[in-house]
Amino acid sequence: MTAARRAVVATGALTALVLVAGCGSSTAAAPGAPGTLTVVATTNVWGAVASAVAGPDAQVRSIISDPAGDPHSYESTPADAAEISRADLVVANGGGYDTFADKVTAADAVAKAHTIEAFELRPNQADDNEHVWFDPATVKAVAGQIAQRLGQAEPSRAAGLQQRAQAFDAQVDRIAEQTAAIGRTKPGTRVFSTEPIAHYLLRTAGLSDATPQDFVEAIENETDPSAVSLVQVSDALSARRVAALVFNPQTETPVVQALRDRATGAGVPVVDVTETLPAGVTDYLAWVDGTRAALARAVGAPA
Repeated sequence: MTAARRAVVATGALTALVLVAGCGSSTAAAPGAPGTLTVVATTNVWGAVASAVAGPDAQVRSIISDPAGDPHSYESTPADAAEISRADLVVANGGGYDTFADKVTAADAVAKAHTIEAFELRPNQADDNEHVWFDPATVKAVAGQIAQRLGQAEPSRAAGLQQRAQAFDAQVDRIAEQTAAIGRTKPGTRVFSTEPIAHYLLRTAGLSDATPQDFVEAIENETDPSAVSLVQVSDALSARRVAALVFNPQTETPVVQALRDRATGAGVPVVDVTETLPAGVTDYLAWVDGTRAALARAVGAPA
């Protein structure tokens, strides 16, 4: 993803930094009281992961939770920056995805030390796709770090935190196995994606993302795809040479909306894959499993 796509609007971010530059992280409340630890997640996806592990032992707040918003263009507020600075634990995506958090932690060494960056925990460091919340191994690594860090802050709660992390990991493994079954049922299946958000999901599913690379780069750079790649994608959808179109409704543009219309008109299933939890959804596992099931149905595999 380019710098243009990753940039946070300067006014809000710089104002936040000025206000928090002199703030240190607060200490946790008295041990033993429920929910005394505080966790701040940059998006509600990572907030849901944190909540599953923390349970009643921490209060979790997600900065970005608008299901209609684009996290890439989020404008942080002074209140966001202050919460990051005071939190016992910060769970960020990293990889240039949530740069507003980077700006805060760069000015606060204590907050930086209290931050987990999911992108840094991905097993394959050569894979630079930042949408790691769909990578089972990375999500499990984040869950483990949450349990470990919070357990260190409140040792009396460590056992419960570890138990919830292990139960969470088991469910991630179950969903990953069901996802992998899609490719075993439908080997060689090709799909198109309007953005590479589902990169790790498609990889786990054993499906091939056949989107032309110059189309992907144009969408990532917020420029118009070449006429050649547009014709290539449109013709493939019209001829149903791909099984599904994976669509991000949070960054809809006339170009990608036209492709969605083309897919719908040709009878190619469209699978919505978002970057934050939809309205009314708070459970990470249920959300990922629902996305998996929608993908399976779209390509004709058992859901």
